[in-house]
Amino acid sequence: MANNASAKKCIRQSERHRLHNKYYAKTTRNAIRAIRNTTDKKVAQENAPKVYAMIDKLAKVGIIHKNKASNLKSGIAVYINKLA
Repeated sequence: MANNASAKKCIRQSERHRLHNKYYAKTTRNAIRAIRNTTDKKVAQENAPKVYAMIDKLAKVGIIHKNKASNLKSGIAVYINKLA
C-alpha cells in the first residue's frame, strides 16, 4: 500500500494512463479487424491510411513496439494487395 501522497498520486496516474492506453489499443485493434474482415478492395484502401496513422501513434507513444507497428502495417498491406 502507498505510504505517502506522491506514491498515491502515482498510483492514480498510472491507472488513468493504463485505461487511456487500453482504449486506444482496443480501438486500433478493432479498426485492423474491420479492414481484415472486408472483401472490398476499394473500401480497404480508403480506410488503410487512417489505420496506419492509428498504429503509428500507438508506436510513437510507446503503447506498442515500433517493430510490431511495422509488422501490423505490412500485414494489412499484404491483405489489401491480395484482394481482387
